[in-house]
Amino acid sequence: MNITVAGVKKEFEDGLTVAKLIELENVETPEYVTVTVNDEFVESGTFAETALKDGDTVEFLYFMGGGQPHGN
Repeated sequence: MNITVAGVKKEFEDGLTVAKLIELENVETPEYVTVTVNDEFVESGTFAETALKDGDTVEFLYFMGGGQPHGN
């Protein structure tokens, strides 16, 4: 099946889950990644049960802290 991952079309075996895709894509700090499938957020606790389908679009989002300190 074909899935678009971070803007790149790739081919994977049927039955792929979000958790397996994270593993295959060597996602850095997977415990902190947020995933969208077709612009819908996937709950991190459901990655292992969330099956992907042919034509899905998956994005990995990272929310970084930082910025300017307040009051200085």
